[in-house]
Amino acid sequence: MDKITDKNTPPVFRKFTQGYTFKVLMLFALVLLLLIPLNMIRGLVDERGRTAASAESDIMEAWGKHLVAAGPIVTVPGIRTSEVHTIVDRERERVEIVKTPFTLVISPQKLDINASFETETRKRGIFSVPLFSGTLNLTGTFDPGMAVTELLPNEEVFFNQAELVISLSSQKGISKINTSRWNDKELFFKPGNQGYSLVQFEHGRSPAGTYVEYRRSTAGIYAALPEFENNAAVFDISIDIQGGQSIRFLPIGQDTHIDISADWGSPSFQGAYLPGESAIDDTSFSALWDVNYLSRDIPLSWKDEGDDRDYSASLFGVDLFRTINTYALNTRAVKYAILFLIVPFLTLFLLEIFTKKRIHPVPYLLSGIGNAVFYLLLLSLSEQMAFYTAYLLAALAVTAMMTLYSRSLLPSWNQSWYMGLVVTLSYILLYAVLNAESYALLIGSVGTFVVVALIMFLTRKLDWYAAGVAEKLEKGE
Repeated sequence: MDKITDKNTPPVFRKFTQGYTFKVLMLFALVLLLLIPLNMIRGLVDERGRTAASAESDIMEAWGKHLVAAGPIVTVPGIRTSEVHTIVDRERERVEIVKTPFTLVISPQKLDINASFETETRKRGIFSVPLFSGTLNLTGTFDPGMAVTELLPNEEVFFNQAELVISLSSQKGISKINTSRWNDKELFFKPGNQGYSLVQFEHGRSPAGTYVEYRRSTAGIYAALPEFENNAAVFDISIDIQGGQSIRFLPIGQDTHIDISADWGSPSFQGAYLPGESAIDDTSFSALWDVNYLSRDIPLSWKDEGDDRDYSASLFGVDLFRTINTYALNTRAVKYAILFLIVPFLTLFLLEIFTKKRIHPVPYLLSGIGNAVFYLLLLSLSEQMAFYTAYLLAALAVTAMMTLYSRSLLPSWNQSWYMGLVVTLSYILLYAVLNAESYALLIGSVGTFVVVALIMFLTRKLDWYAAGVAEKLEKGE
């Protein structure tokens, strides 16, 4: 760098601008300035995440959405007859007979659900979503005896108008019904759930999964039970069904047993209950749940009079978890960007001090922009290849660039290779933080402590008042 030759600059101001205090303030200002492109990159990550979520949603909409099944239940229409007494005058009273309709809803006494799926990944452009298709078997028994005993004397139900209802998250997810037996007799199912969704179905979610929107659905199937009487009955229903990303069931039975299996090696069990048994390998999983009615907030039977019941809190099942969520990892990387931006600045500052080679603010700014470009490279490359391959390529490119640029600023390779070492260690630390979600805070805080301690050690004898700095720099000492 050229020596200062401006003799008109006041000595005090010139000494201040060439001192360490000014350089530290300048670095602080550059860090604040670089927050602007970092925020722009973070906004780009969010935008690309929304685009990916939209593409996934379009594929899911055409295929069958997230699979959520609630049922089967039996609905029996009924009438409640009551007398309403109205005083007309002192000697007369008018009596009216009021008939109020209601529906007796009966849960199965025993419910066995067996779901076996094959998975595939569908793509739209560079975006993909895991889908599944397979067979959903529902077997069990109904016994309306207890529900009938709870009817009031003025209540009457009509078993000849009973219906069997299964609520689903999507009508498109139903491929065909293989078996529909009720006491050895065939049932004829129609589309719809007759207004008995029982849960709110997932309608959409944010790219990072932090927000999920739920709505009620009218999808499902129902069938008339003209020969249903006040005695126990057995059912056997088999449905070819398809969906994507997640599977949820409602433990509606007095005793509910659920068996789910699929050729997917990274399941994530979610919801109100974890499986009692599970087996997971690299290519498949299976899981078993046994849920008793005492452990849930769903009655064995109830009288519906138009109220919307929501038992979504009792849903449970599995997500087809993708071990690498590209946009979530990119978002997490950008969150730590400010820390990994400060470290190269401090390294360049320390090299400037120990090599006694003045460095203009512009190279600091360019070094900061170079480190910010890493996150843009990471995002664009990770959309085209595996995330960790993209990370390696982006890190190598930026490390090489920073090392070569440092060589142009410093007297020799003996000093400039320190920049490459620091940048490499920074990216290794960031990689560890991204992969250790549970220990990210611990790794980040320990790493920050080590960096601060190292800087304190290296600058422990530094004269921060910078007495005679300007004169020494001008003389090249």
